[in-house]
Amino acid sequence: MSVARDHAAPPGYVSREVERWQHGQVTQAEDCIAEEVPVAMVYNGASFAVMMATPHDLDDFALGFSLSEGLISEPSQLLQVERHALLEGVELAMRVTDNAPGAKLAEQAERLLPGRSGCGICGTRDLENVIRHHHPVGAGNTITRAALERARHQLQSRQPMNLATGAVHAAAWADCEGEILLVREDVGRHNALDKLIGAMTRAGHDPQDGLALVTSRASYEMVTKAAGAGMTILAAISAPTALAIELARSAGLTLIGFTRPDSHNIYTHPERLQAGAAQG
Repeated sequence: MSVARDHAAPPGYVSREVERWQHGQVTQAEDCIAEEVPVAMVYNGASFAVMMATPHDLDDFALGFSLSEGLISEPSQLLQVERHALLEGVELAMRVTDNAPGAKLAEQAERLLPGRSGCGICGTRDLENVIRHHHPVGAGNTITRAALERARHQLQSRQPMNLATGAVHAAAWADCEGEILLVREDVGRHNALDKLIGAMTRAGHDPQDGLALVTSRASYEMVTKAAGAGMTILAAISAPTALAIELARSAGLTLIGFTRPDSHNIYTHPERLQAGAAQG
């Protein structure tokens, strides 16, 4: 598979000709299409996984993925990331320290299948590697319902790739007042969250001092990644799964679903969401 890049379009999507039927009329038009390419995650020369992802913010993806998948224990263990454009896709060749978990990938721990854009664990061979229980997150701060609504409202205009294509997810980080500080987009919901985790780590944002907002459902891998990053509040535009709720409860994570204008459901640890002013 060759990776086509349209230089007239921002990274993350390309322009393609389409035949459009509208109001009984057929016209030729240009449409913005989200890019989705295989991204190989390689550690010290050993392949770990191939993820189907949007080739944008890949440095953030490399760091966030490495942290959330446990291939590095701390950011300093990721020494170098090289992006190699290949005929089939993109290779992220990462060099990690000798004491990093990903330095010497054991054969039994390797993923054997591509990680599809909608799947966070495709190719994982062992059941114990699928459901990962993290230590409880910290106490974190409380936020107001108004802050949650402010973040949700701001996110609508902070998704350039999705506004152009209607085909990608977003993961955002907002402070306790609901001001969005970072947004990352990808065709895969978990990829978008990994990119956000990487961006937050680079920027030095405290994961206990704000909330993460995702435009997807809150599936268990989203909760696992959020808890692993130390986040204390995860809000999703869509629904959670039963397993996500159980993992959030055991990790001490506040999980919010169906975040819509003037409404939301709190599934776990509602004490962090308050009607009054936010507390530090």
